Order: sequence, then C-alpha cells, then structure tokens
Amino acid sequence: PVWHVSTEGSDLTGNGSEESPFATIQTAIDSSSDGDTVLVAVGTYIENINFNGKDIAVIGEDKETTIIDGNQSGSVVTFDNGEDSTTILSGFTITNGNAEFAGNQHPYFSGGGILFHNGSSPTIENMIITNNNGNSGGGISCVFGSSPTLNNVIISNNGAEDSGGGMMCSFSSSPALTHVIFTGNSAAWRGGGIGVSSSGSNPTFTNVT
Repeated sequence: PVWHVSTEGSDLTGNGSEESPFATIQTAIDSSSDGDTVLVAVGTYIENINFNGKDIAVIGEDKETTIIDGNQSGSVVTFDNGEDSTTILSGFTITNGNAEFAGNQHPYFSGGGILFHNGSSPTIENMIITNNNGNSGGGISCVFGSSPTLNNVIISNNGAEDSGGGMMCSFSSSPALTHVIFTGNSAAWRGGGIGVSSSGSNPTFTNVT
C-alpha cells in the first residue's frame, strides 16, 4: 500500500488515499505496515516523527520544498528501534530541530535533525539537513551501533553545544556517507563538521566535502 500526505489533507477525515490524504507524516507512519510507502506532497509539516521500527519508505516530493519543521521540540526525525537499510527516508529538508541535553540523558543522545539510536541503520538519501541544534550532533547523531547509509545529502548550518556540529558518531556507530556536503556547521568544543568518538565508531566517507 501507498499512503499519501498533504498539507491540504486531514487526519480526522482522511484515509491516506491519494484522493483523501492525511495531514501529518506521523499519522501515515502509524497507519503503515512493513513494506509500505508514504508519499508526502510539497509543503511544510510542523512535526517530530518516529519510524517506530517500521520497514517503510517515506518519500518527499521535492527535497527543497518538502519540509519537516521540528518546531524546536526535540529531534525532527527519530530512528530508535533497529530500523535497517530497507527503511528509507528521502526527498526532504529537515530543519528547526532542537535536541538539547536534559536530565540524565547522555549528551550524545541528541541529534537535532535526525537521531539514530539503538542499532538503527536506515537509508537516508536526497536530503537537506539544515539549521538544527543539539548538545552533540546538531544535524545528526548516531549512537549505540547505529550505522545509517547517507547518499546525496547536504548537512548545513547546524550547531552543537558540545561536539559534532554537523554529525556525531559514537558508541560503535559507523555510518557510510557518499556524496555528502558539510558546510557552515559549528560546535563549541570539537568536530564542527563531524565528531567521531573513540568508542568503536568507524564511519566511511566517499566523495564527501
């Protein structure tokens, strides 16, 4: 099945069809099952989404004009249930996430734009991750054995209060990056573009600026 999302849709009366789309991406994810596809029309969606371990593809119509805005309310996108490479996120701008250190949370658990946690290693392609903030991993944080694949991604103007302005890799997390651009990211301590901890993380970079 294919689930449709549009800014003109409705979570109350929509059924996820092309003729009657949902209004939010999370509602489509919650309605989907493994193997399904969620198609998201151009527009700005103010929400924070979690794939909840589902083997699905969430695809935006155009990466520059299909925007998920986290509204400064934590990570914009979260993968924390062991999603693998067959789980796909493609065709979006991820922005305005703010995952600050809180309580007894480890500072590497942030990831203002995208948080990969708990062995989550999905495929991220044709994306822009911009203007997000976190304690460590302003744009992206990969922790506890999370090794996503990133293809054709721009990671720009993200900030970290600790390490890894653009991306942080820690606790045996080894993402594979191909055709990725880091630009304008900053960190208060180290790794303005990318921070890699000494805890068994070995990312690979192919055609990365």
